[in-house]
Amino acid sequence: MLLFFLPVLGLLAPASLPQAPRDPAPALPAGIRQVLPKGYQVLAAERGDLNRDALPDWAVVLHRPDEQKTSNVIDHPTKRPLLLFVGGAGGTYTLAARTDNAVYCIDCGGMMGDPFQGVTIKSGYFTVEHYGGSSWRWTRFVTFKYDQASRTWLLHRDGGESFHASDPEHGKTTMRTNKNFGRVPLARFDIYQE
Repeated sequence: MLLFFLPVLGLLAPASLPQAPRDPAPALPAGIRQVLPKGYQVLAAERGDLNRDALPDWAVVLHRPDEQKTSNVIDHPTKRPLLLFVGGAGGTYTLAARTDNAVYCIDCGGMMGDPFQGVTIKSGYFTVEHYGGSSWRWTRFVTFKYDQASRTWLLHRDGGESFHASDPEHGKTTMRTNKNFGRVPLARFDIYQE
């Protein structure tokens, strides 16, 4: 069985080979829906504790409805914004961070199609998950950790696995941590820069 490292949970989990259709995004609170930028739709939304204050927060990934026609991975990828909303008193939400460079574009996955698999949140950490390729398959999991001192999210881990579809047991795992790249705030991270 093929295994990859799931950084946010610190567990080994089986990699899914075929891409399953995504579940519809959960219903967002009205206060979040009202401030989403025009021209975008919700691709994914995950509820959890992003800043370790025990209040519910949201990570929301957006996409343009016409991205299938407009995106070109080589010349001009249609970027997908990631917005982080932190919860406040009385069920209010504040946009705490936005980046357009943490989620791969719709055609960045090669023959496997859209590489975006989802976002997971766990106690001050969140991970953006991707899977793509052709004969050579790859995963990429980018994890950010909330830093109380700077009140932002810092790159914590960036890694994944590559393997040939005909020999998935002999893949290569790579993992870089903040020991490799130092302090990288979410706003400075760019998934398109290798």
